[in-house]
Amino acid sequence: MPDLTLLYVVVFFALAFDFINGFHDTANAIATSVSTRALRPQHAVMLAAVLNFAGALYSTGVAKTIGGDLVKAASMVNQQVIISALFGAIVWNLITWWFGIPSSSSHALVGGVLGAVSVGAGFEAINLVGVEKIILSLVLSPIIAMAGGYILMIAMMWIFRRHEPGKLNTGFRKMQLLSASMMSFSHGSNDAQKAMGIITLALLSSGQIPTLEVPMWVKLSCATAMAFGTSIGGWKIIKTMGGKIFKLEPITGFAADLNSSLVIFLATNLHLPVSTTHVVTGSIMGVGSSKRLSAVHWGVAQQMLFAWLLTIPFSAITSALMYKFLALFMHV
Repeated sequence: MPDLTLLYVVVFFALAFDFINGFHDTANAIATSVSTRALRPQHAVMLAAVLNFAGALYSTGVAKTIGGDLVKAASMVNQQVIISALFGAIVWNLITWWFGIPSSSSHALVGGVLGAVSVGAGFEAINLVGVEKIILSLVLSPIIAMAGGYILMIAMMWIFRRHEPGKLNTGFRKMQLLSASMMSFSHGSNDAQKAMGIITLALLSSGQIPTLEVPMWVKLSCATAMAFGTSIGGWKIIKTMGGKIFKLEPITGFAADLNSSLVIFLATNLHLPVSTTHVVTGSIMGVGSSKRLSAVHWGVAQQMLFAWLLTIPFSAITSALMYKFLALFMHV
């Protein structure tokens, strides 16, 4: 198969990953506002789709981190490696979506890249310093989100302590339109860039572009794929995120979304990829803990944590096997 044809396959898989990421992670942006009935599900999904598209066009810093920090040089990987990496991430996303388990598309993609590169180009091709930076941002972000959610909710309870709960929730139900919008924009600003980075890496490794700069057609394609995927809506995961971790009210839903959007947007501006799923979950747990620890359904949290721990190794193994399969039939 000609190298240019393989490049087309990479673009297809990357856009498929972005599309699946869109409906897999729709819950991150709208679960809280849907669960509190601040927004109708269909309206919330369309709002998320539009603002995911807008957020995806915000910058390319995260894309450059994904495309440039996982491997030492673009010349050390070929299209088969990148195809295999995307395949592993897509398989894991589809499995977790089917069972309604919130999991990290970012972790899946990193695991896929590490598995495929290790087998296809060798461990020496992996940029350990860059990988450590990315893994650190993925691990620390939900912890920061949990602490931030706790502090923000404590502050809000103190500020509004004299207000009648009924009127307070009515007001914050309207405010959730703002927090859901912020969350959707920040989600697009970070998550869509991951596929942009992979496509740009593929273009650079095949000699189609001279430097690791994201072409406009790549930005528009990834933004469109994510927005289209978001418009479908991942209803199974929305149910888990919106009610099974902690019973949300408008004020707690607003606090969780506001905190999550700030953490994600900060990461985007620092050019760091984070898991929006982990950040939102951490925020919900932090907000819930501010009420009382028993208010959080820690059993559900443990199930999610188990899935998260499996994400990178499963994606890595699946990607490695996919590369072996391609090597067998294409004589790589």
